Amino acid sequence: MWRSRHAANVLSEWRVKLPEKPLDVKYFGNLKSRVIDTGICSRCLTCAAVCPAPEGITAIDGVVFENWEEKCLDCGACVRVCPRFEYVPKSGVGDYIDIIAARSKRFKGQDGAMVTEIIASAIEMDIIDRAIFVGRDEEWRTTNFHLRDTEQLSLKTLSGTKYCYSNALSELRDAVLMSEKGVGVVGTPCMVSGVRNLREQYPVFRKVKLSIGLFCTENFHWHELHEFLSKKGVSFEKLIKTDITKGQFIATMTDGEVSFPVKDLEEIIPSGCHVCTDFTAVDADASVGSVGSAPGFSTVIVRSAIVKDIIRYIKQNNYAEFGDVMLKVVQKMVKLKKKREAHLKK
Repeated sequence: MWRSRHAANVLSEWRVKLPEKPLDVKYFGNLKSRVIDTGICSRCLTCAAVCPAPEGITAIDGVVFENWEEKCLDCGACVRVCPRFEYVPKSGVGDYIDIIAARSKRFKGQDGAMVTEIIASAIEMDIIDRAIFVGRDEEWRTTNFHLRDTEQLSLKTLSGTKYCYSNALSELRDAVLMSEKGVGVVGTPCMVSGVRNLREQYPVFRKVKLSIGLFCTENFHWHELHEFLSKKGVSFEKLIKTDITKGQFIATMTDGEVSFPVKDLEEIIPSGCHVCTDFTAVDADASVGSVGSAPGFSTVIVRSAIVKDIIRYIKQNNYAEFGDVMLKVVQKMVKLKKKREAHLKK
């Protein structure tokens, strides 16, 4: 039996079939042995979203469960949802209904601001009543933000790519239990794969009506990226945005720009990213990135009927302008990530 606790004393429970243990220790010990200790953990924190133990699974630089030998409830929830426990790497463009290029007319963002537009439209359509966004502080550390009103989208710290791990999925349980209509979540490919597992394994997480996956080549630990960029001359007090374009990492500041080849970052790519081949977030309801679209536009891969309805709503209300996607460019990046993954694993 799996139990979910909530600060407002909301309690939900259901019965599940417990998975077999590869090792004769508690389930978190099995997760630790197979995923964390081997270096393939993606730090998506899907496990933290379901762990019912008081002071259970958390994340600092990696996934942590202090004194798990005593505190783990041995429920098996963590290994049921972990995308890396029975890991089969995913790749390709994935299944989709449509692929479009679009630019929001209502919001400003790193490219076409279509993540923001899709979330805002979903709220207006009463598909969801909250979404978990990744924000940032003054030092560009990632923060979690529970969005409940489209007016909150004006916060500048919610837009743009951070390129650092977030703890967003650790907030998902509370968001689901507090939601009346549905929840939206934005994340990297490993995170949305975790969300898919949550939906499949635990009925309460089917309240996550919308998952948006971001095109992703790699992610970083904040402290390592902060130190690396500082040595390159990036001032975080002046930093406006970071971007990866045509093989260059570009940090735009109020008084200039720092640019260098993306391959320079290989030395700080976490080991969990070395095994990942999923560039387009194939398990998402919608995948979004700049690759394949004209400058200022987002490429949107529509994978679910709900997202198809949202795009129709956006078109009907003239909330965005649309264009064509150069699919071959997206496919090229898919192949490059898979090729790079093979190189990094050597």
